[in-house]
Amino acid sequence: MSKVYEKINHQMAGWIHRQPIFFVASAPLAASGRVNVSPKGLMGTLVVLDPHSIAYLDYTGTGAETIAHLRENGRITVMFCAFEGRPKIVRLYGRGRYTVPGEPEFDKLRELFEKTTTAGQRSIIIVDIDRITDSCGWSVPLMDYREDRAVLDLHNERRDDAYFEKYWQTTNADSIDGLPALRSEPEPEPGLAPEPESEYLVVSASGSNE
Repeated sequence: MSKVYEKINHQMAGWIHRQPIFFVASAPLAASGRVNVSPKGLMGTLVVLDPHSIAYLDYTGTGAETIAHLRENGRITVMFCAFEGRPKIVRLYGRGRYTVPGEPEFDKLRELFEKTTTAGQRSIIIVDIDRITDSCGWSVPLMDYREDRAVLDLHNERRDDAYFEKYWQTTNADSIDGLPALRSEPEPEPGLAPEPESEYLVVSASGSNE
């Protein structure tokens, strides 16, 4: 049975940090726009900042749909599934924004992540959560986690900063629906995502404060 939570408690935060994969959904405002869902792996790339916000490291990929949608409307949902142990699904609904390397907020947040690989990092996505739910997850299969793939890090480490700057301004410039993503242009009017309501409270995988 589904349950709505007022905040991310320590038990839930610990469970979130232990999941090896999560899924991010976003969409443009236009009725003809395409809904995007992205899997996010790599342990140590997500942190619970406080009971109502999370952040995750965004590495360079062939698309930049999430960033484009956040620039336009801020809407985002993050979903976690238990693939081992007791069945469970957690969904975090909220408003998101992003910060890029070189910005003060990026540098401050970057220190909170366990994953230290910097090659290819293009942004940090911050989600301010307005609804937290869980559900049974009975139809989610049991699977054994072996390890993270190393191919992304190996690929990125062979590229220099100039390569990524060009890639962001070309391949990642716009969404598949033509919305600006990493294209260099003035940002739209301040969107729907509020500033975090408190100082960052990072919770470890064990559920204890750091």
